Amino acid sequence: MATRRNGPIAALDIGTTKVCCFVADTDGDALRVKGIGHQVARGMRIGAITNMDMAEESIRSAVDAAERMAGETIRDVYLSVSAGQPASQTVDVEMSIAGQEIGEKDLLRTLKEAQAGYNPENRTVIHALPVGYNVDGNRGIRDPRGMYGDSFGVSMHMVSVMDNHIRNVTTCVERCHLGVAKLVSAPYASGLAALVEDEMDLGVTIIDMGGGSTSFAVFYDGEMVYNEVLPVGGGHVSNDIARGLSTTLANAERMKTLYGSALASPADEKEIIDVPLIGEAEHEVANHVPRSMLVGIIKPRIEETLEMIRDRLALSGFAKVAGRRAVLVGGASQLAGVQELAARILDKQVRMGKPIRVKSLPDATEGPAFATAAGLLSFAIRKNFNDQLGVDAEEKTSQNRLFRIGNWFKENF
Repeated sequence: MATRRNGPIAALDIGTTKVCCFVADTDGDALRVKGIGHQVARGMRIGAITNMDMAEESIRSAVDAAERMAGETIRDVYLSVSAGQPASQTVDVEMSIAGQEIGEKDLLRTLKEAQAGYNPENRTVIHALPVGYNVDGNRGIRDPRGMYGDSFGVSMHMVSVMDNHIRNVTTCVERCHLGVAKLVSAPYASGLAALVEDEMDLGVTIIDMGGGSTSFAVFYDGEMVYNEVLPVGGGHVSNDIARGLSTTLANAERMKTLYGSALASPADEKEIIDVPLIGEAEHEVANHVPRSMLVGIIKPRIEETLEMIRDRLALSGFAKVAGRRAVLVGGASQLAGVQELAARILDKQVRMGKPIRVKSLPDATEGPAFATAAGLLSFAIRKNFNDQLGVDAEEKTSQNRLFRIGNWFKENF
C-alpha cells in the first residue's frame, strides 16, 4: 500500500480544543515522527473557524514548534476535516466491456466516470474511495484486473464537505504560508491510525470523540464505507458541569478530568468534591458537593452522544456491515467509564484505540487524542484514488508555492 515520497511529511489536525502538527520521515514502509507541535486551539468552534486571526496564530505556533523539533521547514500539510457538514454517499457505476479482459485503463475509466457523475451543489468531494467491484454481477471483487466479463462495475464511497468550510480552513492554512497537500476526513484518518487490518476487513466502527464534535466511520473489506460527524463532544460535557455546578469552565474541565466518570458507583455519594463558585474569591465560600452530582451531569451527555451514534448507524444502513466491534479514540474517550458505557449502548465489543503505525511518538502523544494526526501521516504514504487518476501533485504544490510567494510580496512590499 505504501508509496515512496521525498522529504518530510507534515500532518496538521485542527480541532476545536487543540491544534496538532506532526512532521515525519518514511523509514522503509514505516513512519518515524521527528517533530511534534501542539497548541490550544483558539478561534474554533465545533471544528469550524470562528476567528481567522486567532486560528492562524494557533496554527503558526503548533507548526513552528514541530519545525523546530524536526529541524525541517515544511511547505505542505495533510489537513484533517471534521466540520463543514460532511456527507457520505455510495455511487454505483457499471459499463459494458463485451467479454474483454479488464485492464488498468478500464479500471481508471470506470473510476473517473463514477467521480464525474457525482457533483453535489456547493460541496467539495474530498474522498472518492473504491469500496467494491463487480464483474457480470459477481460482487466482492477486490482487484478486477486480468478478469474477463461482459459488464464491469464499481461502487465508490464519496465524502463531500461544504465549499465555504473548505475555503475558510484552506485560506487560514495558506495565511501561514503553507500549502494543503490533501484534505482528509478526520474519522478516516483516525481509522488508518488505530485499526488493525483484520478489523478493517471484517467490519468495525471507529468513534473519534473530540472536544467539539464526535465523528464515526465504518470500515469494511479494507476500506471506509461510511462516515458522519455529530456536533457534540467533550467540551459540551464541560459546559454542562459549569452550568450545573455554577463554576468556571476551567474548574469544570479540571473536575471532569480528575473526578469525572460516565458510570456511577456506590462510593460516589460518600466522596465529596470542592467546587469553587463562579465569581467568588478562592475559598471565600465553601461549596462541597458529592461526586455523584458530577457523575449525574456527565453520564446523560455521554449516553446521548452514544445513542446518537447507534441511531445514525442504524439509519445509514451500515449497522450490519459494521459488525460487533468498535474502537474509541479522541481526547473525550479517555473519560472513565466511557468504554463500558459504549459497549452497553452500542451492543458491541469496544476497545480503546491509539496510533499503531507510527514510530518514535513521545509518551504524551501516543494516546487516543492524537490518533487523527498520526492517521494523516498514514494516509500520506497510502496509495489513494487521486494518485490512481494521475492527479499531478507536483503541479498543485508549485501552484501553492507561487500563491504563498505572491502573498509574501503583498505583505512586505
